[in-house]
Amino acid sequence: MASQIAHIIYDNSFFKKIEKSGISGLILPAEKLNREEFILGSVFPDVRRIDNSIKRRDTHMHFTLIDLDFSGLTSFEAGWKFHLYCDMRREEILNKYKFYDLENTSDFYGHPAKILEDELVYDDYNNWEKMSLYLKNPPFHPVLDSVNEDTYRLWYAMISRYVERKPDDATMRTFLLKQVNLDAKINLLVEHVGKIRKNKKAKEILLKIKEEII
Repeated sequence: MASQIAHIIYDNSFFKKIEKSGISGLILPAEKLNREEFILGSVFPDVRRIDNSIKRRDTHMHFTLIDLDFSGLTSFEAGWKFHLYCDMRREEILNKYKFYDLENTSDFYGHPAKILEDELVYDDYNNWEKMSLYLKNPPFHPVLDSVNEDTYRLWYAMISRYVERKPDDATMRTFLLKQVNLDAKINLLVEHVGKIRKNKKAKEILLKIKEEII
């Protein structure tokens, strides 16, 4: 699994590749994909991080097959499915390069590495101000009974604030603080981000994800 900035970077790579050369195995919806709605869907599944009543199966096991077949889906749903596809591909890439054999990389379920990846890829996108404004007040998609509108809007407001500037220890803490079950671990999580940040090999592998994920 990746964190939210990384997912938006993957989305950007997805659209660039469609425009440039196409993607093997891709089946698009009948209607043209709306980029903003797609991105909104792509950062939706981790909404469970702020509400214990939302189960992982609700957001991460919603589609029978995890592939690039988006036929019959809305742009939001296509982005949601793409999130799950990227989570799967990310783990394949990390395992290929034996990332988790490196020191500190698997601690806390790999969460520090996910946050560090956000920091490493942030500069690959150059319109975060516009993205932040969009995420601040997005259209509501009532796609799951377990996700009410208040939770939905809180999640996107958190992401909106998080993407405003390049992540650092302070913004990481702020973003993690409202995520259930993480509040007591924040200091250790940020400490481990710092440890992986000093590992040149780990950073090299994390940067390979955006290059190989599509």
